[in-house]
Amino acid sequence: MNATHDVFNQPLPLVDVNLFAGNQPMQAALKFNAPSLDTASLHALGATVGSAGMQTHARLANVHTPQLKTHSRFGHRIDQVEFHPAYHALMQAATGAGLHGTPWGEGADHAHQLRAAGFMLFTELEPSILCPISMSYAVAPALKDNPAIWRDWAPGLTSRAYDPALKPWREKPGLTMGMGMTEKQGGSDVRANTTRAEPAGSDAWGQRYTVTGHKWFFSAPMCDAFLILAQTASGLSCLFLPRVLPDGSLNQLFIQRLKDKLGNKANASSEVEFVGASAWLVGEEGRGVPQILAMGTMTRLDCALGTSGLMRQALSIALNHTTQRKAFGKALIDQPLMKNVLADLALESEAATALALRLARSFDRAGDAHEQVMMRLLTPVAKFWICKRGSHFAQEAMECLGGNGYVEEGGEGIMARIYREMPLNSIWEGAGNIMALDLLRALRKADAAAALAHELAPARGMHPALDHLAERLPLRVEEMATEMEARRLAQDVALAVQAALLAQTAPAAVFGAFCDSRLGGHWGYSFGSLSSGTDVDAIIARAMPR
Repeated sequence: MNATHDVFNQPLPLVDVNLFAGNQPMQAALKFNAPSLDTASLHALGATVGSAGMQTHARLANVHTPQLKTHSRFGHRIDQVEFHPAYHALMQAATGAGLHGTPWGEGADHAHQLRAAGFMLFTELEPSILCPISMSYAVAPALKDNPAIWRDWAPGLTSRAYDPALKPWREKPGLTMGMGMTEKQGGSDVRANTTRAEPAGSDAWGQRYTVTGHKWFFSAPMCDAFLILAQTASGLSCLFLPRVLPDGSLNQLFIQRLKDKLGNKANASSEVEFVGASAWLVGEEGRGVPQILAMGTMTRLDCALGTSGLMRQALSIALNHTTQRKAFGKALIDQPLMKNVLADLALESEAATALALRLARSFDRAGDAHEQVMMRLLTPVAKFWICKRGSHFAQEAMECLGGNGYVEEGGEGIMARIYREMPLNSIWEGAGNIMALDLLRALRKADAAAALAHELAPARGMHPALDHLAERLPLRVEEMATEMEARRLAQDVALAVQAALLAQTAPAAVFGAFCDSRLGGHWGYSFGSLSSGTDVDAIIARAMPR
């Protein structure tokens, strides 16, 4: 057959590139937050997650989605989820990089920032499988409230091994954990939960309960154990529920169905029922809500990290495409309007990276009073603002590729996957309103305004728009906005802190353009509306992935 046309002007995909080596904003943020951090492992991880082989695993894990097997071929109830081998390859890589419970066991300096940067890099490869990774990270410190369980499970939860087999914890070199909090009638209002836990004696792990009820969102049901919320005689309590009981039998946890979601396809999210399941008390009976809030702080950090990673990936793909694709006689990246769009996206991406890694710094400084206030303040702010910007960012980055970005197949089909993934982090662990209200609760700390003023102080006098916002913001924080104003306050705190961080970590072109656009009003209602005097070439050059 004769060829009807030659294939040309089609960009090569962004593969076999070190995602850390080319990420100047991440390197600058780490140098600022942890000057002594050894980044050798991040260079190694950057090469791994940028490789063509791992990108193939990511594609296959999303194409061949998890399958629920409720019964064996002989009719026995098994309640297992089958995954494509690519899923397990990704999980092995993530645990091997220490992105789950490892920081709680190794105790190295800057362990949480190192893990945060790794989490962002891995998100650029495949975010779905990071759900069990994130939950394992978040539940580990909570598990210490039951010393006996922590003693038995800590080695597996903090190791770098991965073992997907459904068998007792004693027989596994590596363990993962999930959470089961929300129910169909309550959602984020967990106090409305109806699942009940009745005392059933005690053993080596302490008070044991029999649990009856359901969970409407039960992600990663093949994890080895879960922390769940259930009503006890003293109120809502936190319980440890393993998939396999100490005697080797399966717990009475029944998977009803897997969720058919917009994105996050490689991860199995499910609905489950407990019919006389066994669980053990973690912490004090009736103190389940404070415990889940503590865990939520860590998973919300991961939401901010994850969206920042997705932003960086979408930007990198857009830059890779527009550098190679030609239209109207020159490369797309040389077209003035495209330069404006790419530079604007680069500003947003770098600001998100700076804020997310600044928040991660607080987790490494648990004994510092200022850092504790900033953790409480910035967690809802970063989760709200970064995640809220994600979907708009992904849509604009997709538009840089035109129709090529909208299709699911091929190297640039990753963009469609990013777009479908973006809303998740904004919804999961508390949607926008929940985060804005959580910010108001954080402001009740008497030193919140002073801590914010201290955070912004290094950038005073560097840009008039930032000075104007910084002068008014601590007073607004001190007065505590009403619920009607909470979202606007969360936005303004995020922008002010992002600007202050860029003043200390980014070139003048990036800092100035960010303040001019986000704070000074020289910006429209869409990306690509930077003022004509912006040094877009310098901003784009800094963002290049190679």
